Amino acid sequence: MTGQSTKLSDESIRKLLEQLSPNYSSYRIEPLAASYSNFTDLLIIKGADRDEQKLVVRRYNPENGDCEGKARREFAALRQLHGGDIPVPKPLFLDVEGDTLGLAGIVTEFVPGQPIFAAEDTEKWIANIDQVARMLARIHSTPFGDVPMDVLMDSNAEVSWFIRGNEPPSYMKQHPDGEMIWQFVRDGLPHIQAYERVWVHIDYWSGNMLWHDGQISAIVDWEEAAYGDGAYDVAYALLELYLEGQDEAAERFLHIYEAERGKPVTNLGFWELAASVRTMLDLDGWLNRPGMHERFRQFIARAKKLATE
Repeated sequence: MTGQSTKLSDESIRKLLEQLSPNYSSYRIEPLAASYSNFTDLLIIKGADRDEQKLVVRRYNPENGDCEGKARREFAALRQLHGGDIPVPKPLFLDVEGDTLGLAGIVTEFVPGQPIFAAEDTEKWIANIDQVARMLARIHSTPFGDVPMDVLMDSNAEVSWFIRGNEPPSYMKQHPDGEMIWQFVRDGLPHIQAYERVWVHIDYWSGNMLWHDGQISAIVDWEEAAYGDGAYDVAYALLELYLEGQDEAAERFLHIYEAERGKPVTNLGFWELAASVRTMLDLDGWLNRPGMHERFRQFIARAKKLATE
């Protein structure tokens, strides 16, 4: 499918509506914020009774690969989590081959809400951090149900992608802590402590949470839905807080999460080291304000100490 237009065509919309809303009278399309890995549109349909219905059409960018896998994963995750009372968009349609949508993708119900970006509205984010921690605990307590495990990623393998080669990637060599982290994770992964296998989002940060009327209305972007050690999600959320200089909020997040789960987080320092590698892929993009480079190195030093205690 590479080389096809990224625009959602009228033909694709008509094919979709024939299956989901055959009695529609009109429709319009509005682009929604997406990521490098997908194209996302809001489809607003008017029925014969003039009532409006809003759908989100999410198609995966073929330049980034694994489009069919992403479609299957996200649809399966949304179906199970929505049924388990986790606030995620209700999945309505799966198109693995792109026969209807032009690219592999899914269609969900629209959920009202906007992100509270930690970097842009730190005070508001911190004021709601209790909800963020409790929501992650709820996700990690949700059963897998009948989701085929081979549809999901193995998060422990996925988030340690950087050790697959025989030496550290160049972006890790360029950071003063990169080679240390590479060796530590490479040596430690086969001996990771026993953990409970749970849902892992892999990208649990402020940009993937929608808020409406003071509540989390949806956790979005499940294309990397996985099973594995939930401590990685905790580590990734803590990384965002520590980079913003919100150490007390990070400690509160961890305290509330552990209280909700009824047990301490194991392997946290190990997964904090692994989580830090995403930052090394784009240091200037992640660490773009005064003090962030120093806080990043402090986060790494703290994680290493925790991992070796």
